Amino acid sequence: MHEISLVRNIFKTLESTFPGKMQMIRGIYLRVGLLSNVQPILMENAFQAVLQDMPVYHNTSLHVEVLPILIYCDDCNTTTEVLHYKFACSCGKPSNHIVQGEELLISKVEFADEEYTLT
Repeated sequence: MHEISLVRNIFKTLESTFPGKMQMIRGIYLRVGLLSNVQPILMENAFQAVLQDMPVYHNTSLHVEVLPILIYCDDCNTTTEVLHYKFACSCGKPSNHIVQGEELLISKVEFADEEYTLT
């Protein structure tokens, strides 16, 4: 289950970005694309498991926003959402120009007294 290592890496990233403030974190917001192979329920389960080992973060919650896959069509200059993994523009032409859907980003961090938007 790679979600455990992802959660641990999220905490390591936040520890290096916000040294000395980790005890004050109340919310971690992620933006994950459908192609990132991250399942929100598995991330939440991994997050809860990591919290068992790291009780200092007991008051922290995880929020996962799943982003749809978007492709760009060079023929008609249109961005289209991919449905059912059919990578075709609304004009019918196939496209492999992915503009959204592969992300795994920390988008916002809430602290007891403030919040930071990272994207």
